[in-house]
Amino acid sequence: MPGKDQRGVVRALLDAHGRGYAEEAGIKLADKPGPLYQLQVLATLLSARISAQIAVAAARELFAAGYRTPARMLGASWQDRVDALGRGHYRRYDERTATLLGDAARLCQDRWRGDLRRLHAEGGADAKRLQRLLTEFPGIGPTGADIFLREVQGVWPDIAPFADAKVLDGAKRLGLPTAAGDLAALAPAGQLPNLLSALVRVGRDRKAAEAIAG
Repeated sequence: MPGKDQRGVVRALLDAHGRGYAEEAGIKLADKPGPLYQLQVLATLLSARISAQIAVAAARELFAAGYRTPARMLGASWQDRVDALGRGHYRRYDERTATLLGDAARLCQDRWRGDLRRLHAEGGADAKRLQRLLTEFPGIGPTGADIFLREVQGVWPDIAPFADAKVLDGAKRLGLPTAAGDLAALAPAGQLPNLLSALVRVGRDRKAAEAIAG
């Protein structure tokens, strides 16, 4: 049974850092083709060695430009994608990523007919199978697949609880359980993805972790 101290840590963590990356990028996550594709784009951007803040800003610029579906991403020119990424200050990787986004949109259209619910249907509740399918997208490696699954479990509940190594690093730093099921037991209803994203943040930021731990 989780202790009161652990629940207090979770409350403080959610108060300070309890927004998922999808929410920060303006994605209204739902089990629908548009939001799922947008999450795939965000996972691609977060996979590069660049700050999460810049990746989220770049995603917001792409979506503001109208590139919210694979068809719209493919309809944009390579330069249009480069320009949107540049507006989000995603500059070191903008040209390569513009190409990857186009290639990934083509794969989404060709294999999944623009609907990642089909990917879910093929992978089922098997997180490892879903990871393998996600890493077929250009620009998404194991880290990007983990990001996608961490965020999407709120609308794909059959894969929950899913906690990757970066989540568990943050949990360890705060003295919280390092098993996905135990973390899920600590999360308020509907807040598991936000809790896990918050744990990633404190896993990367010692000062943030110390502020939560008190």
